[in-house]
Amino acid sequence: MQSTRAGATRREQILKEAAQLFAERGFHGVGVDEIGAAVGISGPGLYRHFAGKDAMLAELLVGISGRLLAEGKRRVAEAADPARALDALVRGHVEFALDDRPLIVLHDRELDRLRDSDRKLVRQLQRQYVELWVEVARQRHPDATEVEARAAVHAVFGLLNSTPHLGLSGELPGRQATGSLLRRLALGAFAALDGSARE
Repeated sequence: MQSTRAGATRREQILKEAAQLFAERGFHGVGVDEIGAAVGISGPGLYRHFAGKDAMLAELLVGISGRLLAEGKRRVAEAADPARALDALVRGHVEFALDDRPLIVLHDRELDRLRDSDRKLVRQLQRQYVELWVEVARQRHPDATEVEARAAVHAVFGLLNSTPHLGLSGELPGRQATGSLLRRLALGAFAALDGSARE
């Protein structure tokens, strides 16, 4: 069991470094040897864990889409009411946006490099994630139409996924303060769905 966990940890380490390097220099600007050097193993040694760079990219993008959906479902299931469910979704996505900025960059730049089957899977997982948010947003703001709720969800994703453009980590007001600001902005955007706010 311990060796299995060690293998999983090494895979996670490789993926984390690959995501950072891909985001900084582009998928084609990074070699297998460089990824290996970043985690302290030879380039060819990476092939014990992944078939190649394409496999790493697929696992990164499919993996984060699946994790966001699974975590979102868990948060909604554990919430006591729609207001807490929406807040929980926002908090979860804020954590992702702050902690996994390279994955946002990768998705924007490299999604088209995936095989058709992997790209379709990413899109399918993303649609389910969007629908989860739309359903919760409409429960929380029942005056909103489905079209309005869907527009709000995509606008909030645009807001939260803007973190790679907020500047270097040292230029931000700190993780907690930035997260709190993003959460307030996102919930404020959803509050605009209320009938009185639209007048």
